[in-house]
Amino acid sequence: MIQICNHNYLLADAAHRQQELRPLLKNYHVLVVDEAHKLPEAARQMYSRSVSQEDLRAFCRLLQRAHLSREAGRLAEVQAALSAVLVRDDRLEEEARAAFVLTPPRTRALEAAITCLRQLAARLAICFPGWEVKQLKDMADTLELFRNNDSRWVLYVQYDRQGAPTLCAVNREIPAQMERALWETGRPAILTSGTLVSGGSFARIRQMLGLESNIRTGSFEAVSPFNYKQNCLLYIPKDMPSPGNRRNVEVLAQRIEELVKAVHGHALVLFTSYRLMSEVHALLRGRLPFPLLEAWRNGQQIIRLFKNLPNAVLFAAGPCWEGIDFPGDMVSLLVIARLPFPVPDPLSEAEKMYYSSLHDYIQAVVLPDMQRKLRQGFGRAIRTETDTCVVAILDQRAQEGQRYHTAVLEALPECRITSSMEHIAQFIRERKAPEYFC
Repeated sequence: MIQICNHNYLLADAAHRQQELRPLLKNYHVLVVDEAHKLPEAARQMYSRSVSQEDLRAFCRLLQRAHLSREAGRLAEVQAALSAVLVRDDRLEEEARAAFVLTPPRTRALEAAITCLRQLAARLAICFPGWEVKQLKDMADTLELFRNNDSRWVLYVQYDRQGAPTLCAVNREIPAQMERALWETGRPAILTSGTLVSGGSFARIRQMLGLESNIRTGSFEAVSPFNYKQNCLLYIPKDMPSPGNRRNVEVLAQRIEELVKAVHGHALVLFTSYRLMSEVHALLRGRLPFPLLEAWRNGQQIIRLFKNLPNAVLFAAGPCWEGIDFPGDMVSLLVIARLPFPVPDPLSEAEKMYYSSLHDYIQAVVLPDMQRKLRQGFGRAIRTETDTCVVAILDQRAQEGQRYHTAVLEALPECRITSSMEHIAQFIRERKAPEYFC
């Protein structure tokens, strides 16, 4: 018998077994995890705790529907007070993470919220369903982690696009928890993915999965069936300004325009920042002879529109770096505007503490994570054995002689490299059928 579930359900089942609760899955003898590079993020979600403003407002609405107006009003007061002491710094980008700092006003707001939630749980225990009472207790327990500044957790505030804060606590021992939950059981496990290797090594993913010290772990890297040398041309220009240069956005827009015209549209441009994507899009609006689309968060409708247009250009970030297929001539030009280095945040700062030097941290964590993300983005280019595509990396740091040139090449399949726009036009003329240009 074969059972199929997602990563989160697998980890939830493992947690039930550890606590000697009823398993969610029937007993199994072999575990196969596809897309295993996503398992650490699923574990982070599983072993994290959070309280959002919407969580508190939702309970206020529940109390109102139960005709408990006084209790709803009290909870609304503490929710508003907590939100007021967690206002986002204007210097932060949208959807930013900020390290939680305990201040006297925050202490007072947290204590009031904790007291209110615990009193509500006691008051409602006799008339509300058990799971709703437990939700109140869990929120109070989570807020106590912040009130106590608990060092066993990475504490931070996650802001959404509107600036609404969510208090998030991530356990510092996630790899060890994964080891106890999944690998110490002794069941054989096969972990597969196209992006488990970073720079020719499984070291980073083994560390993230809790397999770093597991002597029973073996590895195998299969050769891709795609002929990248014939069907893919890698373009890395020699004259891009540094990402910090004030001319970078203007030059980036100009180079994207030149590339799109050379390839006759059919382009996907991947950004690491929605802000940068918006700035470049504003510069190119009206300058391209092809439809120009922007996929923001949850932009599935725009992606479908792009797939139905014959020669459109799609600007995208976030989810479009992986998991979306663009087969055939749909994407004949893939542009990577910036190397996808992880953005420093409270989680990365916490991980940095385990390394003796910044150099060691960059080599063990930052570079492998960038290489894995770059490989995922590169994977949007060639989806079948007959696909042909130009891949352009428009980041000065990837240029020959620059700091990350070797790391970039290590992350990608072996293919021809050029810095000439004429070579790109020639490649497209040789590889595409006449109807491509219509």
